[in-house]
Amino acid sequence: MPTISRDADLQTVITTFEVTPGTCQDLLDELCDAYTNFISKQPGFIGAGLHVNDAQTRVANYSQWTRREDFQAMLRSEEMRGRNRRLAELCKSFEPVMYDVFGSFN
Repeated sequence: MPTISRDADLQTVITTFEVTPGTCQDLLDELCDAYTNFISKQPGFIGAGLHVNDAQTRVANYSQWTRREDFQAMLRSEEMRGRNRRLAELCKSFEPVMYDVFGSFN
């Protein structure tokens, strides 16, 4: 389960996908399959969430990892490289970016 805290010793990755309403559900299905069958089983994976806007033109993926190197190793795997090629076919663009938590507010 993701925890948003400045004190947490982990790596946060936010990936945004630009899609069309016609490909949004297909992309979400691919991402759910990737998390269920591959990503969630990788060393260092903590948790993730998928978010979609009302217009179905943007998908945001929030994930947390024990270490930056764990996320990078998952991305470099043959399995994920193949999955990323399929994801790229379903969206106009996507970009994973690593972040440090600056603050959280309840």
